[in-house]
Amino acid sequence: MNFKKYADSYRDALLNDVVPFWEKNSPDWEFGGYFTCLDREGKVYDKDKFIWLQCRQVWLFSMLYNNVEQKKEWLDIALLGADFLKKYGMDKEGNWYFSLTREGKPLVQPYNIFSDCFAVMAFAQLGKATGKEEYDNIARDTFRNILERRDHPKGIYDKTFQGTRPMKNFALPMILSNLVLEVEHLIEPELVGKTIDYAVHEVMEVFYRKEHGFILENVASDGGFIDTFDGRLVCPGHGLESMWFVMDIGVRNKDNDLIHKAKDIALELLEYGWDKDYKGIFYFKDAKGYPLDRLDGNQKLWWVHQEAMLAMLKGYALTGDEKCWKWFEKVHDYAWNHFSDKENGEWFGYLDQKGEVLLSLKGGKWKGCFHTPRFLYQGWKTLESTNKNNV
Repeated sequence: MNFKKYADSYRDALLNDVVPFWEKNSPDWEFGGYFTCLDREGKVYDKDKFIWLQCRQVWLFSMLYNNVEQKKEWLDIALLGADFLKKYGMDKEGNWYFSLTREGKPLVQPYNIFSDCFAVMAFAQLGKATGKEEYDNIARDTFRNILERRDHPKGIYDKTFQGTRPMKNFALPMILSNLVLEVEHLIEPELVGKTIDYAVHEVMEVFYRKEHGFILENVASDGGFIDTFDGRLVCPGHGLESMWFVMDIGVRNKDNDLIHKAKDIALELLEYGWDKDYKGIFYFKDAKGYPLDRLDGNQKLWWVHQEAMLAMLKGYALTGDEKCWKWFEKVHDYAWNHFSDKENGEWFGYLDQKGEVLLSLKGGKWKGCFHTPRFLYQGWKTLESTNKNNV
């Protein structure tokens, strides 16, 4: 097992390929913030700005500044996005919009609480980088607002008819299991503990179905199964991402049982989501094997494979389970052969079931400067520590 070779290749891809691609093509030095709609070569094809992607990029460059090297260029890019977000990103109640024009005029109302979640990550990390209390306060206030909105995250923008089929979604407890660790240094220990307990319970006891080995995207408000399109929906990538979040909580809490449980679930999810005909991991599946109500279920997405690799790397590093390493190599080979663009840099985001590129874009409304560099950084550091522990 050549951990050092993998670690070096991940570091090189991060610092000499992916980060330079975004440094060169993404910053909007005229109006602030970032362009995220970039074609294969990095040319801008749409100038609208999506808040959650703006926030993710602030987080990414702040994180690199804090954890890799205190490069002025990285901090300048982070501040470029943060200044734009401070000026234009929120409504009067402190809720973060979904999208803005290039100049900062609101386009889409704050219906999506995930803009808020990534704003917390962005400003908490930037606060560490700059030492400015102003950024800490934005992160802290937004985090409290998220918890207040937790039971009704879409608020007045929820299009469902209230009371007919009440249900809750997996995404928020999943994100909270990572977000709480990002903001832990800014909030009181009691709230940290309560949030961790809530997130772990929801992820591991409510949405995870032990009898089937997968995690549902939606359940009834009382945790029950709903036999509908929404109730049967499974996204293996979300489950795999949440499992390395839970492993991180296990490390924090020194809870080996939780780490092993998350590792075992991750292995189940990979086995469940793997396409045995064409390889790769399905984007969505139906819990009962019925047809999906969405056309992208058979697609193969970049972030799904990246989160799978991180779950396997962390699972192996923390437990020594060789099944994790074998799966890591299997997914690594598929992902690097299909998603990585060796001609123009960065990764393609969307493949068809057979592994052919569907969209040649490098960024858009849903893909930005986040999953790929985070994966490379986390992978590099996990592989590096694994190599040290095995020397």
